[in-house]
Amino acid sequence: MLPEGWTRKRLAACAKFVSGGTPNKDTEAFWGGDFPWITAKDMKQFRLAASGLTLTEVGKAQARAVPAGSILVLTRGMTLLKDLPVCVTATEAAFNQDVKALLPVDDVDADYLACQLIANKHEILGLVDTAGHGTGRLDTDLLKDFEVAIAPKAEQERVAKLLAVWDAAITTTERLLANSREQGLVLAQRLMSGRTRQKGTLPWKKRKLSELMRESRVLGSGGHEARKLTVKLYAKGVIEKSSRGAGSESTQYYRRSAGQFIYSKLDFLNGAFGLVPAELDGYESTLDLPAFDLLPDVDARWLLYFVSREEFYRSQLGLANGGRKARRVNPKDLLQIAIPVPGIMEQQAIADALDLAWKIARDDEAQLRSLRIEKSALMQQLLTGKRRVCLPAATEAVAC
Repeated sequence: MLPEGWTRKRLAACAKFVSGGTPNKDTEAFWGGDFPWITAKDMKQFRLAASGLTLTEVGKAQARAVPAGSILVLTRGMTLLKDLPVCVTATEAAFNQDVKALLPVDDVDADYLACQLIANKHEILGLVDTAGHGTGRLDTDLLKDFEVAIAPKAEQERVAKLLAVWDAAITTTERLLANSREQGLVLAQRLMSGRTRQKGTLPWKKRKLSELMRESRVLGSGGHEARKLTVKLYAKGVIEKSSRGAGSESTQYYRRSAGQFIYSKLDFLNGAFGLVPAELDGYESTLDLPAFDLLPDVDARWLLYFVSREEFYRSQLGLANGGRKARRVNPKDLLQIAIPVPGIMEQQAIADALDLAWKIARDDEAQLRSLRIEKSALMQQLLTGKRRVCLPAATEAVAC
C-alpha cells in the first residue's frame, strides 16, 4: 500500500518516449566531433556525460538529440538477457536505435524515475523477449505500460538527493578500485620483469619449470564418489566443483593436497591456474587438472603470480595441442618452459609486495560491493514509501 499522496502511474504517463538512430557510418563528416552519441557500451554509470563515439555538428543534425536530464534505457541487445542499463544524461546527447530516451513530464524528477526503473529492473527484464540471433528485445509498448510508484515532486527530489550520496560514494570507490588494480598490474610487471629489485639480491637464473615442481599423481577415487575441485579462469582461485556426485565410476581421480599448484589443460590459455586451498585438501581431480608439488626453493605465491600474468600464458600458444576449441597444454610441455627465477628470499619479498597490493584492491572491491548492497536496499524502501525522507535543520536529506 502506498503512502498518502503517492500514486502508481504507467511510464507512458511519466515521460515522453523518444527513439534514437545512427547517422551514416560511411560519412566521415558526421563522426569525430564533440557531441556525445551513446550506445549500450557507454551505459555503465548512472550519470553519463561522455561516449566512445561522437558526432560533428553536421552529424548531430542527422541524429535525434535529447537534453540533459533525459533517461536512457537499453531496449535491444545481448545485455538485456542479464541486466537493464539505465542512465541519466548529464549533457545534451544523441543515441542509437537500441536505446530509448524518456523525457520526464513536469511533475516527475528524472533521477527519481531512473531509480524506479533500476529498482524494478528484475520485473522489467521479465518483459524481455529474444529477437534474431538471441538478441534481447524490450518491447516499447510493454515498457510504456509498466507501472511505477510516484511520490509528490518534492519528495521525489529528496529521495533522489539522498540516493545521490550513495552514487557519489560508489563512483569514488569505483575509481579507487580501478586505480588499485592498475597499480597492482604495474607493480607485478616491474617486479616480475626484474626492473624493480631489492639491493643485494642474487642474480636471477633461467630455470625450467621441471626444476621447480614435480607432478603429483596420488591415486584417489572413481568419478562416482570423488569430492571434486576445479580451477577458475584468470587465476580467480580453486573451488569445489558443483557437480560433486556426477562422473563415471570408471574415471580415475587423483588426490590433491593443500598448497599444490594446479591448472586446467584445456583452459591454460585463459589463465586457469591456482593453488589448492587448505579447505580443499584431499579433494580430487582428473589428469585434465594436473597438480604439482613445489620444491623447497620455490615460493608458491611467487610462482602463481608469475604464470598468472596474461603476457606469460598467452605467449605459450605454441604448446597447446588439439583443435581450435579444445587446445590442451600437457604437463610434459609445461615443465619444459624456462623462466627467470630469483632466489627464494626475493621470491618471498615479491610475493609479499603483491599480496599487499592485491589486498588493497580486494578491500576496495568489498567496499564497493557493500555500498551497492546498501544502496539497493535503501532504494527498495524509499521508492515504495516504506521509508520516508525528511529534511532536518541542516537541510541534508536523510531517511527517517
